[in-house]
Amino acid sequence: MASPHITLVVGGTSGIGLATARRLAAAGGTVHVASRDAAKVAALASSAPELVAHQLDGADGAAVAELAAALAPIDALVVTIASSAGMGLLAELDPASLRRGFDEKVIAMLTVLQASVPHLRPQGSITLVGAISAHAAMPGTAGIGAVNAAVESLVRPLAVELAPRRINAVSPGLVDTPWWSGMPDQARADYFASAAAKLPVRHVSSADEIAEAVALLATNTSMTGTIVPVDGGARLVQL
Repeated sequence: MASPHITLVVGGTSGIGLATARRLAAAGGTVHVASRDAAKVAALASSAPELVAHQLDGADGAAVAELAAALAPIDALVVTIASSAGMGLLAELDPASLRRGFDEKVIAMLTVLQASVPHLRPQGSITLVGAISAHAAMPGTAGIGAVNAAVESLVRPLAVELAPRRINAVSPGLVDTPWWSGMPDQARADYFASAAAKLPVRHVSSADEIAEAVALLATNTSMTGTIVPVDGGARLVQL
């Protein structure tokens, strides 16, 4: 796999974004990562010197446009912005939390796209990260599933609208990343063990397993309008 010459990963200082950035950097080319978390950006200088880190809020369209213009022309844009807002059973679902989930993930991704696409090569690629909650039938995920379904619904129309630029998405299942850091360590370990026993692949995914699929979509010049589930079979079973 050859890395694009210039890659921008928004949301790239931890989890799937960081794993993707490392993979693409290892294949060659220059990989820029952006995050609003100043501490994570600073930490990358020593932990991942192969990456170029920028402090950036994806919801700030002007700031995104300024960075994208400085890096242009960009060969590959990867957007891994995440949100945990919108979880909960229907009877307990907080509309404010659900709105926050849409703002933090869907609106932020749209903002990044609007600001970055003018600075993307005509043959460049865009890869988004949704989640399997958009497809699975897990109680308590209707809200966050709607958020991720909205992200993934961008892919097919934009594949036509932005052509010949390519746009795809990865739809991960359970992944051992900092997304779960709000859960106590033992509770998380117990949940992962229980889930792994039910998953057809019998393990919870690592960030690098998801990153492998993201990197494929970012670099394969015949893939567009595609949503790739990398979920260990989570959509097939009841967790």
